Amino acid sequence: MAIALIPVARSAIAGTAAAALLIGAFAIGADRGSAAATGPSTGTASTGQEGQAARLVTSSPGSARITVTGTGAVTGTPNELTLGMGVHVDAPSVASALQQANAAVRRVTAALRARGVAARDIQTAGLYIQPSYPANSSVPSGYGVSELLTATLTRLAVAGSQIQAAVRAGGNATTVDNVSLSMTDNSALLATARARAIADARVKAGQYAKALGQQLGPAISVSDQAAALPLPEFAGAAASSAKAVPISPGSQQLSVSVTVVYALA
Repeated sequence: MAIALIPVARSAIAGTAAAALLIGAFAIGADRGSAAATGPSTGTASTGQEGQAARLVTSSPGSARITVTGTGAVTGTPNELTLGMGVHVDAPSVASALQQANAAVRRVTAALRARGVAARDIQTAGLYIQPSYPANSSVPSGYGVSELLTATLTRLAVAGSQIQAAVRAGGNATTVDNVSLSMTDNSALLATARARAIADARVKAGQYAKALGQQLGPAISVSDQAAALPLPEFAGAAASSAKAVPISPGSQQLSVSVTVVYALA
């Protein structure tokens, strides 16, 4: 009896296992079918990626930029003169050379003040004392003293006579090492130059956009570069009489450069 029952038990167990395998296969097939049915109805697997790619392509033309540099220049007339002058004296001793140089500088300063130059516009710019050596000798034979001044002359109509008076007061000891002209108030000129620089930049950007077959969009950013130093352009008529040092203010040019970034529509 025990031997006869063993095959029956094994057969029942094998049948149960087979049934379990069939149920599992059915369940797997049902899950796959459900996933296949769900994919086309929701479109989350393939349609989402294609939509994202389309949005990137659509947004890329709007991110195009054109960067150009515009320049604007204006011309103005200087109204101020800066004079670098002084005295130089040679003497056998340092004390004597310094004393004579001091006296000459006082005369020059007094002459400028008498001609209408304000005290705040006269400034000491340097003092130099140097020994003088004869050939093949280490013993100084004398000393040279130089004293320098910077004077700002705000009235060009009389600047020539002011310089003439200062040179006469200093006599043969007088030295002049620099004369420069400038504009004290150039704010209005700079505003005009900036407007011209912006207009120049827009014209250039429009030309590039047209060449690319696109429409020029709004400005995204503007960078103002440092204004160029005034440059003399041409000489004008002398502003002083024949007895004074002739002063020709001429004209100066101011230049402004800007870098502008434009969008393409």
